[in-house]
Amino acid sequence: MRKGLLIIGFAIVAVAVYFLYFYSGDEKKDYSPKQQPLTISKKSDSFNVPFNNMLNSYFELKDALVNWDTAKANLAAVNLNETIAKVPYEILQADSSIISTAKNLAEGMIAESKAIAGDPDINEKRKSFYTLSEDLYNLARTVQYDQQVIYHDKCPMAFGDDKEAYWISNTRDIINPYLGNKHPKYHSAMMNCGNVEDSLDFRSR
Repeated sequence: MRKGLLIIGFAIVAVAVYFLYFYSGDEKKDYSPKQQPLTISKKSDSFNVPFNNMLNSYFELKDALVNWDTAKANLAAVNLNETIAKVPYEILQADSSIISTAKNLAEGMIAESKAIAGDPDINEKRKSFYTLSEDLYNLARTVQYDQQVIYHDKCPMAFGDDKEAYWISNTRDIINPYLGNKHPKYHSAMMNCGNVEDSLDFRSR
């Protein structure tokens, strides 16, 4: 009799455990990270591809200045000049004043990229780079570029202890093109000097 009761007791416990884990009534919560939706652009590839090419050329120029490499900076500036001219703003579905503003900013960038390629002094190149960077930031804001986040970074001592300058980046990491990694005074100690002042994010989700 006692043996039978023990068997029945074990059976009841087994059934209870089974229902507790497999039929609890509440579905298991999924704590795995949810897949992020893809970025959907409001613009055509005919615009996005050349605009992205222009941005990549700008980032190559920025990297050359970080490394104090005037030869690469010259090549990157020439390449940037060519890619700026290939962006077709006229195909944007936007107000004519927006298209006109975008074209004017692009013309300013062309002038500055030519100045960078032609000036032998890297400090003068950086001054033109600053103006070019501001034009590019305003251009991305004007056309509401929506392929990636654009960060507006600030160096508080780009041209002396109290003369700030800006550049743009596609990452929050600060890699300073004004002080770089071969500064005559600071060497690479100030390469991460600066901060993110603003960002543009027009992506659709």
